[in-house]
Amino acid sequence: MEVVNRNQGAAFITKDGSEIRSILDRTNSTARNQSLAEATLPPGAATQPHLHPAAEEIYYVLRGVGRMTLGTERRAVGPGDGILIPLGTPHTIENVGQEPLVFLCCCAPPYSHGDTVLEPKGVKR
Repeated sequence: MEVVNRNQGAAFITKDGSEIRSILDRTNSTARNQSLAEATLPPGAATQPHLHPAAEEIYYVLRGVGRMTLGTERRAVGPGDGILIPLGTPHTIENVGQEPLVFLCCCAPPYSHGDTVLEPKGVKR
C-alpha cells in the first residue's frame, strides 16, 4: 500500500501558471499511468490557456469559485464540481471569488511540462 500526504512534496508552478502540490505521481510512488495533484489559484488569477496533446484531465473543485473555459464553452464551477478535460482541448480556469480556488487535478498519462502547450497570447475563446 502506498500512502502519500500532499504536504510531503514541495509546491511548484506549472507551465500554465497554477501552483501544484503533487499527491501521487511517478516521482513519489509507483503510479505510472496517472497523476493526482492539488492545484491552487489565488483570487483574480487564471491559468494561461493551454492544452495537453497526450493527457486527459479531470478537475475536482474542493474550495472557492471559478470560471472554467473548455474550448469555446464557459461555465461557473464550485465545490463538488468535477470537470472532464478531453485530451487536446484548449482550457483555462479562473478564480472569480474572494478566496483561493483549490481543486484536485488527475492526469492520465501523468502530468508533464512537455505535454503542456500554451496557446498564443491574444487568442480569445
